[in-house]
Amino acid sequence: MTEHVHDRTPAAGPAMTKQAGPAGQRTGAAAALAKAATLIEALPWLDRFHGQTAVIKYGGHAMTDAALRAAFAQDVVFLRYAGLRPVVVHGGGPQISAHLERLGVASTFTAGLRVTTPEMMDVVRMVLTGQVNRDVVGLINRHGPFAVGMSGEDANLFTASRRGAVVDGEFVDIGLVGEIDTVNPAALQVLLADGRVPAVSSVARGAGGEIYNVNADTAAAALAVALGAAKLVVLTDVEGLYTDWPAGGPAPGEAGNVISQLGATELERLLPSLSAGMIPKMEACLRAVRGGVPQAHVLDGRLPHSLLLEIFTDSGIGTMVVPDGVG
Repeated sequence: MTEHVHDRTPAAGPAMTKQAGPAGQRTGAAAALAKAATLIEALPWLDRFHGQTAVIKYGGHAMTDAALRAAFAQDVVFLRYAGLRPVVVHGGGPQISAHLERLGVASTFTAGLRVTTPEMMDVVRMVLTGQVNRDVVGLINRHGPFAVGMSGEDANLFTASRRGAVVDGEFVDIGLVGEIDTVNPAALQVLLADGRVPAVSSVARGAGGEIYNVNADTAAAALAVALGAAKLVVLTDVEGLYTDWPAGGPAPGEAGNVISQLGATELERLLPSLSAGMIPKMEACLRAVRGGVPQAHVLDGRLPHSLLLEIFTDSGIGTMVVPDGVG
């Protein structure tokens, strides 16, 4: 593997001229010390998570904005070089909706899940595995030969059965939407042992050969449990879980009051009051910690390098869900 060597010699020209005199030296020293402090702050977290698996659900605005896409790929590769074993599970809701719109097919959502007909399932499978997955792999592999794309169908990574939704106490059929029954991570574990970064699309196969659309938050949680991950991280388009749910968070332009940490039982109590879009994400966090994952996080994917800020800083960001009894 080729190692990138950074040349510290400044290029010629006025743009690279150092500040002269004691004031300039003090400014340079202060900036260097600030960088050193940031690295030192990361040290205990590097020690704690070295060799541990982190499952990251990638979606939302972070997947559609070019600068955020590039920053996400950098974060994942940083985790890999820092000794963690990142696994990316991605959705592709905006891309699926855009493709269906081009085909003149309207999208309908029930309880935060896309109602999926057999015709729509063909599009979902094609977009998630054939387009989005290749894009994620390509972004990461700009930095080295790390990412390997997988579908939940590959090596029966996910097997699922048909699920419905409950709306106002009534069962609603939502088509080929799957609930994960089993996870077989053996093939993925081989990739991790080889230093690769698996990128997994949230499609699953049923016992009878049916193909199901699986919510990516749900898939990420199930995979985190199966892998014994140290963390589940869910990237979304809000800062975290706000204290004023169900009001829906802050007004436009105002800062939100985010819950920094809560236990599993408290989250379970709050779930019925959450918005439809937030329910699958927080359910995923709850399932993860109830399944043995020590920490599950919801982060604002609109913030560049939010992954690194959460994992390698003392304060962290977003909302962290922990098992009951954890301080």
